[in-house]
Amino acid sequence: MKYLKLIQEAEALAAKCEKEESAVILLLEYVTHQSSTELYLHLYNEVPKDIYDTFYNLFNKYLYHNEPIQYLTGKSCFYGYDFKVTPDVLIPRYETEELVEQVLYRYDAHFKGQKVDVCDLATGSGCIGITLALEEKNMNVVATDISSAALAIAKENCKSLGASIEFLEGDMLEPVLNRKFDIFVSNPPYIPETEDVMALVKDNEPNLALFGGEDGLKFYRIILKDVGKVLKNKAIICFEHGYDKKDAMIALAKEYFPNSKVEVLKDLEGKDRMTFIYVGEWNV
Repeated sequence: MKYLKLIQEAEALAAKCEKEESAVILLLEYVTHQSSTELYLHLYNEVPKDIYDTFYNLFNKYLYHNEPIQYLTGKSCFYGYDFKVTPDVLIPRYETEELVEQVLYRYDAHFKGQKVDVCDLATGSGCIGITLALEEKNMNVVATDISSAALAIAKENCKSLGASIEFLEGDMLEPVLNRKFDIFVSNPPYIPETEDVMALVKDNEPNLALFGGEDGLKFYRIILKDVGKVLKNKAIICFEHGYDKKDAMIALAKEYFPNSKVEVLKDLEGKDRMTFIYVGEWNV
């Protein structure tokens, strides 16, 4: 069988099973150790039997056992970087790439090349903190998580990508109560416990990193209650959150920081996905 036929056959099977057809190329890249460009150059080459067997062994796990492609391949691309992922960490999402991009924009606009201290709370795979450190050398990043298993993965990613970050283990703000930060960023668990979640996500990804209490706002309340203790006089709080939580996030921000400017941004799908709180004296 040629690669073209394999791709067509597998994509049709994915569509029939209501799974992502893009998984076919991701898996082929993984089992052949080739880029998508290299694969397309070899579309009319015969697929070696070992490649065929390995591909379908993994593909069937994706189709029929609901195992995420990223866990099968052991990696997920985030902001152009390959991050190791396992069932101990949440799979990075496109929306979180947008959060990182917006944090970088605000650094450029408001700190203009200054050295800043950054906290990435609930880091998981480390995708936010590591990417910020790689993209902006003036960011001194501290990343925290309650899960030692997640931190082990984050540390591996940090080393393999050549970033320089301090990792601390502990619950919410506890590990950093003796620190002060210019930028505080977090993508905490924010799915309401009562919300239906697709099996591919719920049955595989760590529930500790998914669910945020009855209304999805549990961890924002915990953070906002005490985050002022770890902020410098002029600081920015940056959150990712559920797309339907704009009004609730503004209300929470105003409850704990009544004199601060609050900015809610939409993601590329036009959904209210990020909230920025400017603490202190800002010209924004």
